[in-house]
Amino acid sequence: MAIRDDFEVAASQVRTVVQRFALGLLVIVTFGVMLVGKADTVLVEHARVLALDMVSPVLEAIARPVAYANRAIADLREFASLRDENARLREENARLLAWQTAARRLENENEGLRSLAKFREGPEASFITARLVGDSVSAYMRGALLNVGRRVGVAPGQAVVTGEGLAGRIAEVGENSSRVLFVTDVNSRLPVLVERTRERAILAGDNSPRLRLALLQSIAGVQTGDRIVTSGHGGSFPVGIPVGEVVETSEGTVRVRPFTDFSRLEFVRVVDYGVTGLVGSGAGTPAPSAPPAGVRVR
Repeated sequence: MAIRDDFEVAASQVRTVVQRFALGLLVIVTFGVMLVGKADTVLVEHARVLALDMVSPVLEAIARPVAYANRAIADLREFASLRDENARLREENARLLAWQTAARRLENENEGLRSLAKFREGPEASFITARLVGDSVSAYMRGALLNVGRRVGVAPGQAVVTGEGLAGRIAEVGENSSRVLFVTDVNSRLPVLVERTRERAILAGDNSPRLRLALLQSIAGVQTGDRIVTSGHGGSFPVGIPVGEVVETSEGTVRVRPFTDFSRLEFVRVVDYGVTGLVGSGAGTPAPSAPPAGVRVR
């Protein structure tokens, strides 16, 4: 019992000493570790690399199932998008097949009508590119002066077109110049069709930015957005030249916005479709050498 008591007394004294000097011992140990690290950085680096080598396989083993799961989710999403894309392509293919069937039917019908009527194609259209050198825009006139004339084949009645559609027709021709009458001019009258309904009408200008569709059998079938094209009647122009779009159908009035932007017009094409009709040849009507009244030279 005496030995045991002596041991407990010694242990208690050692514990008291350790508790009293614990903070100082920790500081000393930490300082020693820092000294070792500073003294032998190579050893510390090797230890860190070794730890990374040991941990890397574990991290890879953990990350591999996550990568597989992400890949599987991506495959499922791609499969769903492919299914939707396949359905869309099937619908588009069905529409294209319907259009193909209609095109073949119309082609066969067209060939039959051609053979029945002994139809012959008209002459190929030829054109001359011209530049506007003067404006004939006033309260009473909508037109322009072009820098081409009879010398290069321009003749009265030929169509003047832009990339958007019909701009007007040649009204007067000289040797080296000509005057175009825009479709917006009050003197312009053009046989046209409502492209969707195939209803005939007369497109008239009134010196305003909008054209007036007249002589319609009924305006009930005309809708905003309908395209207006030349009808080919009267022999003035061939059928199908785009002219404008219906923008107003109210109070018995149908208004058409021309496709051509006359405010930005600089170059046009004078097209000879090989047809004659409402406009005479006018070979003896020369364009004046100087711009007429109301013409502004550019």
